[in-house]
Amino acid sequence: MFVADTNLLLYAANRQAPEHPAAKEFLRQWRMDTESWFVTWSIVYEFLRVATHPRIFERPLTITRAWDFILSLFSSPSFGVLTETDHHSEILGDLAREYPHICGNRAHDLHIAAVMKEHGISTICTADADFHQFRFLRVVNPLLGQRS
Repeated sequence: MFVADTNLLLYAANRQAPEHPAAKEFLRQWRMDTESWFVTWSIVYEFLRVATHPRIFERPLTITRAWDFILSLFSSPSFGVLTETDHHSEILGDLAREYPHICGNRAHDLHIAAVMKEHGISTICTADADFHQFRFLRVVNPLLGQRS
């Protein structure tokens, strides 16, 4: 089981990205595999925010096309969306005390890490090195030849 981070989804959706061919292939493999893989709703919203942003992409996706990309993930029987549990506030509080340096945009990473911890998932596939700060996570960057 693993979580796929926003950046890999963006690379798979953006044909202009140099990482596009590799990310698209990883997504294809994950969709066909029986291993469970997930995103969080915050990853979905971050994807929608970035993929449609005209200051980030020369030709951003429309919100409809970006949402269609997310909907296509649901065709994989091994794909799911993780949500907060009744223990979320407790786990978030523990992580806030364990990682008191987290601030600003990194709060988004903290949310993903907390939801992963709630569900007992320790592997995140991402090209974002910031997740290395969470000692309980195994960070895999498939673009560097690492496998989940």
